[in-house]
Amino acid sequence: MKILVTGSNGLVGQKLTQIISKDPQLKLIATSKGVNRFAGSGNFEYTEMDVRNSENVFKVFNHFRPDVVIHTAAMTNVDLCENKKEECWELNVETVKILIKACEKFNVYLLHLSTDFIFDGKNGPYTEEDEPHPLSYYGVTKLEAEKLVQGSNCQWAILRTILVYGIVYDMSRSNIVLWAKSALEKGENINVVDNQWRMPTLAEDLAECCLLAVNKNARGIFNASGKDMMSILELVEKVADHWKLDKSIISPIKSASLNQAATRPERTGFVLQKSIQELGYNPHSFTEGLQIVENQLNLLKR
Repeated sequence: MKILVTGSNGLVGQKLTQIISKDPQLKLIATSKGVNRFAGSGNFEYTEMDVRNSENVFKVFNHFRPDVVIHTAAMTNVDLCENKKEECWELNVETVKILIKACEKFNVYLLHLSTDFIFDGKNGPYTEEDEPHPLSYYGVTKLEAEKLVQGSNCQWAILRTILVYGIVYDMSRSNIVLWAKSALEKGENINVVDNQWRMPTLAEDLAECCLLAVNKNARGIFNASGKDMMSILELVEKVADHWKLDKSIISPIKSASLNQAATRPERTGFVLQKSIQELGYNPHSFTEGLQIVENQLNLLKR
């Protein structure tokens, strides 16, 4: 089976490269903008592909003839999406239109990644059937992309996830766990919201769930997050506890005091029963996830 991954230079993209390239039954076509960032070796081919460029996408599809596309590429900086709406729409919606057309033409299974930010956070944790109501432009674009996928003529599945964290050798951007660890190690006073609740997701777990969905030829929408619900403040305190860092420099604040461009949902979280039963999804606890990140950081230092 040939699997094409978009956004292969990102955190989830690199984790997918790691897993798929080790499986002799699978052939990976890793695609992203710029040069390949994945430092490991394995059975994969990297080609530069701009998902915004229809001609480029069709050329790559025609050349490699993938059986499956896992679409991880997106604009995910929520405040940037609010301030750069045109760019956000292009990256999160127009690219999906292009990929759907390519998947329909070449008879490719499309696995699309989505987010908890399609919900308003008033009734979390959410099932796959709950009614979306996004508060931010980022959430609006991700919901629009979901609707496009659901209305397409290709075989598809959507995985919704929450606050992905992890580490790879060459990171294009940080995530909440690495940010908190770094700030606390430097002894910086940090303000952390105590009125937002999430179920943080280890990047490996999300990548594994992608492969479970592909291998089972899953159809429909599935929740794919971590299994532990916590406030952002609790999350940062758990990071401090794990690395034995000073928690006294963490100050709890309310979301409203941050004056962020985008409104965040208060309490999201997902009910994971469907993914566990139908896909065999088995995410790590947050404590286990932090240990995995620590082990990987130690390997990178060698």
